[in-house]
Amino acid sequence: MPPKAHLEPHLTLEDLKVRYRQTRDTTEARRWHVLYLVGGGWTIKQAAEVVGLNYDYAKEIIRRYNREGPSSIKNRNRERQAPMAKSLLTARQQQELMEALQGPAPDGGSWSGPKVAEWIAHKTGRRHVWPQRGWDYLKRLGVKWKHPTTTDDFQ
Repeated sequence: MPPKAHLEPHLTLEDLKVRYRQTRDTTEARRWHVLYLVGGGWTIKQAAEVVGLNYDYAKEIIRRYNREGPSSIKNRNRERQAPMAKSLLTARQQQELMEALQGPAPDGGSWSGPKVAEWIAHKTGRRHVWPQRGWDYLKRLGVKWKHPTTTDDFQ
C-alpha cells in the first residue's frame, strides 16, 4: 500500500471538512474535499479517484497547500479577465465617430459595422479595419440603428 501523504497542519481536519462543505465554488470544494480525505488518512490516489480529479492534479493541490496554506485553494479563474482589446480610437476620435453616426453614412445610407470600420480606417490612417470592429464600436457607443424594410422582400 502506498504511503499516506503528509499535510501541513495549517487547518484541523474539522476545519477542512467545514471548508469543503461550505464553499459554494465547485472547484474549491473539490480541492478542499481532497485535502479533507487525505487529512483523514486516505492516499492521494484514493482521494483523487473519489473526488474525480487527475492524480497529478491532486498531488499538486497537496503540494501547494503544504507550501502556501489555505489561500492556495482559492479558485483564481474567476479573477482572471480576458485582456481588453486595444482601442482603435482615442476618446476624441470616439466622440467624432459618435457625431458622425448622428447623420447618414458617407454613402448616404445607414451606418453598419463595415461602414464604421471604413470610417475608422480613414480616420486612423490604417489600411484595413475588420468589419467586426465597426460593429463593436456601434455597440460600445450604444447606437441603435433601424433596418430598412420593404414590402417587396416577401412577395
